[in-house]
Amino acid sequence: MKFTPRALLPLTLAAVPLAGASCSSTVASIDPGKYDKMSCAELNSALGDTATDISRTAISRGKVANTSLPSWLLGGERVKTVVANRDTAKIERLQQQQQAIIAARKKRCPSSQ
Repeated sequence: MKFTPRALLPLTLAAVPLAGASCSSTVASIDPGKYDKMSCAELNSALGDTATDISRTAISRGKVANTSLPSWLLGGERVKTVVANRDTAKIERLQQQQQAIIAARKKRCPSSQ
């Protein structure tokens, strides 16, 4: 089966709502009380995991933003924007989580200061 620009239109239009549907929270809400109960080793591990997630998401966002789409692919740029914005929001949530972990670590772990 050969795909023509008209054949791809329904696929593109179907991708837009799917990309937008995943904009709901992908990172659990930040509960600073949760970090107050963790040991220093657990806080260090959580901080490393959060930093890894931020890097992974930033790399993904960069790949999406630099993707070259053919001009005939209707809605393609909009999908790119939605996905990049979703990744940006995820990075912001992860950075807030990281700040909460750092604050808890400063309170609990004297060697981290």
